[in-house]
Amino acid sequence: MPLGSNLDIAVVLPTFNERGNVQEIIRRLSIALEGLNWELYFVDDDSPDGTSDVVRTFAAADHRIHLIQRIGRRGLSSACIEGMLACSASAIAVMDADMQHDESILRRMLEKLRVEDLDIVVATRNAAGGSMGEFGPMRVFISRLGQRFSRAVTHCVLTDPMSGFFVVRRSFFLEVVRRLYGGGFKILVDMLASATRPVKLGEVGYTFRTRQVGESKLDLNVSIEYLILVVNKLTHGVAAASLVLFALVGTFGVAVHFAFLSVLYFGAHLSFGAAQTWATFAAMTSNFFLNNLITFRDRSLRGSYLFFGWLSFCLACSFGAWVNVSFAETLLHSGMPWYVAGFGGMVLSASWNYSISNLFTWRMPQSRRLTAAAPQTSSPSDSVPSGAKTL
Repeated sequence: MPLGSNLDIAVVLPTFNERGNVQEIIRRLSIALEGLNWELYFVDDDSPDGTSDVVRTFAAADHRIHLIQRIGRRGLSSACIEGMLACSASAIAVMDADMQHDESILRRMLEKLRVEDLDIVVATRNAAGGSMGEFGPMRVFISRLGQRFSRAVTHCVLTDPMSGFFVVRRSFFLEVVRRLYGGGFKILVDMLASATRPVKLGEVGYTFRTRQVGESKLDLNVSIEYLILVVNKLTHGVAAASLVLFALVGTFGVAVHFAFLSVLYFGAHLSFGAAQTWATFAAMTSNFFLNNLITFRDRSLRGSYLFFGWLSFCLACSFGAWVNVSFAETLLHSGMPWYVAGFGGMVLSASWNYSISNLFTWRMPQSRRLTAAAPQTSSPSDSVPSGAKTL
């Protein structure tokens, strides 16, 4: 492409373990965008399967193909944001690299964006010409539920707000980028919820295809992250995602504690002190593994680090429990009602536990990040992948 030539469209493909799809998606996009000036950005979250190496080979032979390899950070939305910020075209398409999105409609989407002077054109599965393809009943239900939640924050009518396939005008993206939450998997909902004016929207129907190569990354984390995004937008960014997740895990820990306490005290007839001790240990252990899996999954501990992380977490929580009791008793003796004193102690200890966990237990040095990303110790389900599926 000659220096100074105008780009018609840039395509951003967030990837994680998509090595087997790279060559085919490049071939299909080349056909779909023939006659246009285009550029293609793969944003790879340091895939253990060597996705970035394959992309780098194609990039060396075609100046239109670019690679952004991210080390030490992961996530679909943040990958999309980095890719879009690197683009120079006035129109930017975002889609998955697994070929479940129909690249043949990109030209129609671009034309609609230009002719109707729109901000975003969304590829929809729920309007004329669209279909969920071979989605199972449960996945269709989750997608529909996600649509309902999205209306609370986007304030616009869209048949498929959960779509991960869209074309956005670069000027609109730059308008909202500094207000984006940037976490989770639903960058479209994030952009729509971050707009301070009515968004000019359009839709083009397509049929969602079945993945042929690789593994789907759709899991519980996708749904949890989406709910956190909605909460973040409803509270105007006051609710930090990791803190909300830590609190939810803590709530589950309370249930685990009382379940173990009941079984050991009433069922096994242990003394209350012994039952309380084992119940506390069980709650801390369950909280640690859930936090490692969900709250701090981008820094999840593995191997020997898992044991030392669990040990430091238990020590931190033990001190937090002592702080809880001491502060609550101080409030009670100062004349506060018992429920206020109890709540104050709980908030203080929870804040302590979160801070220590964030700063020490899951503070992963660069050397450990690289070790955790090595092929022999990683898999697509180990962390939050950038190529998570469309709900």
